[in-house]
Amino acid sequence: MRIDFHFNVEHRLHYACRYVRRARAADCRVLLFSRDPDRLARLDAALWTFSALDFVPHAYLDSPLAARTPVLLAASLDSAAAPPGALLINLDDEVPAELPSLSDRFERLVEIVSRDDDDRRHARERFRSYRDAGFELQSHDLGAQ
Repeated sequence: MRIDFHFNVEHRLHYACRYVRRARAADCRVLLFSRDPDRLARLDAALWTFSALDFVPHAYLDSPLAARTPVLLAASLDSAAAPPGALLINLDDEVPAELPSLSDRFERLVEIVSRDDDDRRHARERFRSYRDAGFELQSHDLGAQ
């Protein structure tokens, strides 16, 4: 599994919405993860409102519509309902506890890091954890654009 860090983004959730839109244009299934229910609720609202011209069909992983929905929001990665081969976007502050099994379930993991000092500190810890676990890491500095 490849892990991409997109850092120096202006707003983490808005960037996640734009990234999901691009992934869907490439026909990718996406799972957005955070243990924080408030963050997931804000993301859910943002996916409805980030663009007046785009609609990103999405549902929570435990929804009856999840099997037919290409973009899923999840507070846990335990579920067998997570689509195999999907793109995982980690919006949590920590590395998912299920890290050892993620390579079997996801082709790629994306970390989105804003310019916020706390967000950057958490991201550095996640980066070290992934590197120490032997994952291939790619960094994309969006502040340089």
